[in-house]
Amino acid sequence: MNSREIEEYKKKLKISKRQKDIIVGLILGDGHLEQQGQFSRLKVEYSLSSKDYVQWLYEELKPFVLSPPKEKRSSSYYFQTLSVRNLKFFRDQFYDERGKKRIPKTITKMLNPLAVAVWFMDDGSIKSKKHKGYSIHTLDFKKKELNLLLNALKERYGIDARIHLQGKYEKNRWRIYIPGSSADSFEKIISPYLLPSFRYKLANKMPKE
Repeated sequence: MNSREIEEYKKKLKISKRQKDIIVGLILGDGHLEQQGQFSRLKVEYSLSSKDYVQWLYEELKPFVLSPPKEKRSSSYYFQTLSVRNLKFFRDQFYDERGKKRIPKTITKMLNPLAVAVWFMDDGSIKSKKHKGYSIHTLDFKKKELNLLLNALKERYGIDARIHLQGKYEKNRWRIYIPGSSADSFEKIISPYLLPSFRYKLANKMPKE
C-alpha cells in the first residue's frame, strides 16, 4: 500500500475486546508503546526462544501490522504495529508525561483473564518445583503503583498477592508474589489462555524431581 492507502486503512481500524486485553497484558509486561504525536504504535520484541509467542501475538494483532515478525541480529524476534489513534488511549493510561510506564487507577476494570495470562507469559514464573507459588516481575513500576495491581487481583479474583523485593540486595525493584494459598485460583484464571510452550510455568505441570 502507498502512504495514502495506509492512512485510509488506519482510519477503519478498530480494536476488539480480545486485542485490548492482549495489549493491556503486554504493556504490564515487556511491550512498549511509542508515542508519535496523536498516534501510538506498539513495539513487540523477545528473544528467539520466544519465537512462537511473538508469532501468536502477531496473528492476534495482525490487522494493525503491515510486516510479519523479523529476526534482529540473530538474537531477537520482533514486530511493530502501525501508528494509530486507537493505541493512544493505552499510551495515555499507562505512561506518564515523561514516557515512563505507570499503573492506571482504572486497572481493575482492565485486568481481564486474558490480560493476566499475557502478563504472566511475559514476566511470570513459578517460585520453585517444591513451592506452589508464583512471581511476576514488575521492575517498571513503583511500589505504591503495585498496590493498585494487588487490589485489582483481590477485587476481581479473590487472590491475596504480596509485594516482594526482587532480590535481597536490590532496592526499589519489586515483584508481585502469589502465595500457594492463591496459586490454584491464579492457575484457573490463566490456564485457558497459556500457549503450550508456557505451560511449564504452571505448578501442576512442573516435572517432578
